[in-house]
Amino acid sequence: MSFAFDLSAATPLGYFAALVGEDDSLPLLEAAAAIAQDEYPELDVQQVLGDVDQLLARVKRRSAEATGPMQRLRVLNQFFFRDMGFGGNVNNYYDPDNSYVNVLLKTRRAIPITLAVLWLELAQGLGLKARGVNFPGHFMVKVNLPNGQVVIDPFTGQSLSREDLSERLEPYKRRNGLVDDFDVPVGLYLQAAGPREILARMLRNLKEVHRTQEDWLRLIAVQDRLLILLPDAWVEYRDRGLAWAEMGDNRLAVSDLEIYVAQTDDALDRDAIEQRLLELRRELN
Repeated sequence: MSFAFDLSAATPLGYFAALVGEDDSLPLLEAAAAIAQDEYPELDVQQVLGDVDQLLARVKRRSAEATGPMQRLRVLNQFFFRDMGFGGNVNNYYDPDNSYVNVLLKTRRAIPITLAVLWLELAQGLGLKARGVNFPGHFMVKVNLPNGQVVIDPFTGQSLSREDLSERLEPYKRRNGLVDDFDVPVGLYLQAAGPREILARMLRNLKEVHRTQEDWLRLIAVQDRLLILLPDAWVEYRDRGLAWAEMGDNRLAVSDLEIYVAQTDDALDRDAIEQRLLELRRELN
């Protein structure tokens, strides 16, 4: 595990920006853990990484006799899901704490993507060819083995067959008209997700929780990170601008919405956002 950045004196956003600056050197676990600094300002991210290193050392000892990748995968899943008891928070799925790695290490409960980030760190530490998968509606992990590929639901630890995956895809495909002539193979939904994509999905999960709860201040903090991570994601300017308007800060709302309008000539909601801009400008004058 890399401890490349010692930016304890930097702001949390500055620290996050330094971590996610380059795709080639983006440390997924460290950046994911840093997200929690918005809610837990005193959080020591290096301590979180140290705790995960201790977990990795334990599972490495257990896998010392494993003769190949399939055996190491079995040891990891036994350790992670059964012995340590990591799994999905079925009772409080929409709790924002489910997105924070530091809380997961204490409660051993989270949503799929947070569990996946921790599981991937351990799997890769064991030398497994493990990657995250941006599966619709439910983040997955996969491992490439000499005799094929295993797809695992990090919420339950269950290995999923093609039939299982096809069944889970059906509601998504029907909602989006991806049936009959527009159908696509299951394999296309199993593409590996890079660290930036994983972090974006983590942040958008949090964003949706805060939006549903109308917690505009926390939503804006998430948007700030999203725009550091994805500076050309113009819809995030729109959504942050609308949140600023909900907070009553019309100046910042106008600034963000102007960026959105300037960058999205063909957006379906362009007229509605321009109308909102007019209203906000009038209130400023």
